[in-house]
Amino acid sequence: MSEEPGILWLRLDLRLADNPALNAAIERCSSVIPVFVWAPDEEAPWEPGAASRWWLHQSLSDYARALANHGSKLLLRRGPTGKALLDLAAESGARSIFWNRRYEPAAIARDRNLKALFRERGLVVESFPGNLLFEPWTIRNTAGQPFRVFTPFWKACLTEPPPQVSKPIPKRIQAPAQWPASLAVSDLGLEPEIDWAAGMRRSWRPGESGAMSQMKAFLKSGLEAYPTGRDRPELLGTSRLSPHLHFGEISARQIWRALHARSLQEKSGDDPAAVSAYLRQIAWREFAHHLLFHIPESPQQPLQAKFHNFPWRTDRLGFKAWTQGKTGYPLVDAGMRQLWHTGWVHNRVRMVVASFLVKHLLIPWQEGASWFWDTLVDADLANNSLGWQWVSGSGADAAPYFRVFNPILQGEKFDPEGDYVRRWVPELAGLPSTWIHKPWKAPLSVLAEAGVQLGRNYPIPIVDHEIARQRALLAFASIRQS
Repeated sequence: MSEEPGILWLRLDLRLADNPALNAAIERCSSVIPVFVWAPDEEAPWEPGAASRWWLHQSLSDYARALANHGSKLLLRRGPTGKALLDLAAESGARSIFWNRRYEPAAIARDRNLKALFRERGLVVESFPGNLLFEPWTIRNTAGQPFRVFTPFWKACLTEPPPQVSKPIPKRIQAPAQWPASLAVSDLGLEPEIDWAAGMRRSWRPGESGAMSQMKAFLKSGLEAYPTGRDRPELLGTSRLSPHLHFGEISARQIWRALHARSLQEKSGDDPAAVSAYLRQIAWREFAHHLLFHIPESPQQPLQAKFHNFPWRTDRLGFKAWTQGKTGYPLVDAGMRQLWHTGWVHNRVRMVVASFLVKHLLIPWQEGASWFWDTLVDADLANNSLGWQWVSGSGADAAPYFRVFNPILQGEKFDPEGDYVRRWVPELAGLPSTWIHKPWKAPLSVLAEAGVQLGRNYPIPIVDHEIARQRALLAFASIRQS
């Protein structure tokens, strides 16, 4: 064990459990100095958006309390990261720096440069597996190439040894003899000056303890019905762990182990199909990071070359209506309002609203991805990029372009009683279920009784579905022929 303290550089790994870098620092150094460095410009052009910054403020505060309960402390510094960590090493006498890996292109380049810089200065530097089940470079096809289709990728993952969760953190983390100076969380300016986050505060409990509570609640009450419940936006049918996973408040390995532990319990009552269905969702996250690692241009460039020539439209009014949840299609509007209010939108509805933007309006998927990046609390570069490219038809293993979601039929199938729409589009709450997903087709007497005035208190559809569908198919045919 080193006689000097070790620096634990924290990023998207704000947890005590299953934290390989923290474990290494505890084992190899006389004391541990945990530090978070705020340097968003180093992640450009994908620095954290507004909703992510709000979540980060809460998560850092929670992590600071958790460390304090273990006799430690969270230091906060501003970037540049290299200077901040070198200054901290000089102030504390630390000779070692530990961190868990990130897999975004900007983070990979920064980490590579920092490793070289720190080693030139005589520091011991080591990085560890981050928050994936498998390191992206370890999963290859039989030709030694990365995968571009999900199913064979997942089959290859299942042939690997199961991911291991690191040992528990001791009750006390040894503190240095003297703590260096630190900023306060509020000094980072992460929370909005105008308080638009009230809905997010009511909807979420950021932090490791919140993540563990959410996972336990899902395993207890949501997992069994997951295969069908995950498609019903009015129900609590999904795990809602995505923001906790993104910020590393819980690891994918912990979820994997928890699911397998339950599947081995004879009295758990879990349907193996439910466990498998949820594991596949974790695997899609894994696949997204696999693609991002091997194709770093995927957040901005279509993976299918023909889509470089796609005849996208500029439609400022249509984009504004979409962001505000005023398209005239109730399921789309409900999803976009849920997003604005809570920083999250149900996955089924997420696909529908994305399809509406890129296929009904022919607005480039990159614009939708940017909007999601700023408004989602679970904004994850890999997942966001994969999702938008999948819907647009331009990505690896993408949905066929001719699959244009019909927002009326999607609403009638997955929100049959209209409860989801009634919650998020209250001006339609009085409509019977028969008409709530297509109010413009309702008899005038029904609209009047429900207090709905189309074009006044709820918009007329900004585009006709069938016309938009035909326009989208013609646009696709133009690039297919070329």
